[in-house]
Amino acid sequence: MPPRTAGRRARPSTLDRRGRPPFSPAGRVSGVEAREGDVVIDVYTLHDRGQDPAEVADALIGFFAGAHESLHAAVYDIRVSDEVEARGRAELRRAADERGVDVRLVFELEEEGRDPLPAPPRTDPDELGAERFPSHGVSTRDGLMHHKYVIRDGRTVWTGSLNWTEDSWHRQENVVVVIDSEELAYAYALNFHELWNAETVETTGDVEPRPVDVGGAAVRPWFCPGHGEELAHRIAKHIGKAKRRVRIASPVITSGPILGTLVEVVNERRCDVAGVVDDTQVDEVFLQWRTNGVSAWKIPLLHTVLTGAPFSGKESTRWSPTSVHDFMHAKVVVCDDTAFVGSFNLSRSGERNAENVVEIRDSQVASRLADYIDEVRAAYPPATPPDTRHARSG
Repeated sequence: MPPRTAGRRARPSTLDRRGRPPFSPAGRVSGVEAREGDVVIDVYTLHDRGQDPAEVADALIGFFAGAHESLHAAVYDIRVSDEVEARGRAELRRAADERGVDVRLVFELEEEGRDPLPAPPRTDPDELGAERFPSHGVSTRDGLMHHKYVIRDGRTVWTGSLNWTEDSWHRQENVVVVIDSEELAYAYALNFHELWNAETVETTGDVEPRPVDVGGAAVRPWFCPGHGEELAHRIAKHIGKAKRRVRIASPVITSGPILGTLVEVVNERRCDVAGVVDDTQVDEVFLQWRTNGVSAWKIPLLHTVLTGAPFSGKESTRWSPTSVHDFMHAKVVVCDDTAFVGSFNLSRSGERNAENVVEIRDSQVASRLADYIDEVRAAYPPATPPDTRHARSG
């Protein structure tokens, strides 16, 4: 196993008393400590081919094993081998049957005629319905159910960009954040309640983004679509007021407020700006904008950002049902000592999906995530947006 990034306190290589899994696939930061010395924010980073998917499966199943009261998960995509699926199901059954854990799962219920991008999940409602623990599908008709979080015992939240698929665990860049905080877990529980009672995502995400103190760090949970536009403006505001650094990892960047602010910051050279995108998906965005005309005004903005600052681009495999899904999948923004991490792409559609983000103000967490983005940037060539000479047709 690769060495973990040094944090403020080393952790044992077995489940600790909080039931946290030993997970250090490509480097981790122990992050923020509570006053008694317990680490309450952990950040885990994944690289393409940077970790064994079996280790990630062990970490996730180990997280399940730490539950004693409740385990509530909202997950966009579940797509694993038969062996991993059997182990995961067995652990969830043990939790429910032997320990009396309240196990519940919310998943995306795919609608017929859905746009094939982003890649649709393959979660089987019939198989889940046969389980002894309850599950609930939320329709994709009005937006994706794009969460990837678990709430354990009303005290610990596992969240980030990591889907429950073996391509996500082995061939994608992703970030997971695990936070011990009853206040934060309560906010996520409110969102889970919304999802559990929803038919579509449009009525969810109304939980207020109130900050909570987590070991001295200010952590603010954001949920979409209820606060999607507000979140985009919040990220744009932090980009605009950054004095030292802005680091971005997002498959695409299409949010109007974020693009507009980035162009100003890049053109005026206000601070050190750099990032990484998925070059294949960005090419598809440019094509869509040119075709529909409605968003053509964004073309020169994104071109300026990608060429005016050192952005790298991963040439991922174009999506198909049978192709490897090796996207640049991390969704992180760092502005000075504040980091935004979650399931939210920096896109207009992200504002309308069921998404979640944790805004963390902590210098160590921010620095580790900025370093991670630079590591990913270094692995790929400069982003190459298509020529925009005829971008304004229509």
